[in-house]
Amino acid sequence: MADSDEPIHVAKEDARAGSTPHVTRYVLPISLVLVIAIFAFLVLR
Repeated sequence: MADSDEPIHVAKEDARAGSTPHVTRYVLPISLVLVIAIFAFLVLR
């Protein structure tokens, strides 16, 4: 029987069952710029 006090080490890819493509790095800044541009357009109209 395994000792319950012993830590279990699992790789990130195995724990997540996949990889992360870092899409947020691109989506977040682009959407932020678009929202600022839309608000600027509405205010200066």
